[in-house]
Amino acid sequence: MKIMIPLAEGFEETEAITIIDLLRRAQAEAITFSLSKEKLVKGAHAIYVQTDLAIDEIQKENFLGIVLPGGMPGSNHLRDSDKIIEFINYFNSKKLLTAAICAAPIALGRAGVLKGVSACCYPGNESQLTGAIVSDDNICIDDNIITAKSMAYAIPFSLELIKYLVNEETANKIAMGILWD
Repeated sequence: MKIMIPLAEGFEETEAITIIDLLRRAQAEAITFSLSKEKLVKGAHAIYVQTDLAIDEIQKENFLGIVLPGGMPGSNHLRDSDKIIEFINYFNSKKLLTAAICAAPIALGRAGVLKGVSACCYPGNESQLTGAIVSDDNICIDDNIITAKSMAYAIPFSLELIKYLVNEETANKIAMGILWD
């Protein structure tokens, strides 16, 4: 099972790496890609990550969902990318995993997939969650859309992704393996 994880310049490194790591522990193919032809992407804290692919190498039909790491200005780049919006709408229209953490849910807002959906994001970005039922919860799960507030919730967010994609037993096993309470 392949899940796409776009890394835009200025992404939150801890969120991205936590999501990738835990999904891969669950045997999900967490495939990273850059928003340009350059595969080396600089994170919000000047940590560079080499992506698996560039955006023009992505064939959305080969994936079962998308997970957007947050960070600034990475979340703005995701929101402003027409290709990312296309991917979000594609997966959501098929009721496949459409997830974002921290400020990245603003891309879901621009895509228009949050109408009537319970969602959360990093405080101060709520106005960009167009149509959402904005929640104070740290993690929101509404059908195929999963959102989380911040880097502090990267591990439980990732475990929820695993529950959704694989099963609760696998998520619990991974949680125990990393000594997550």
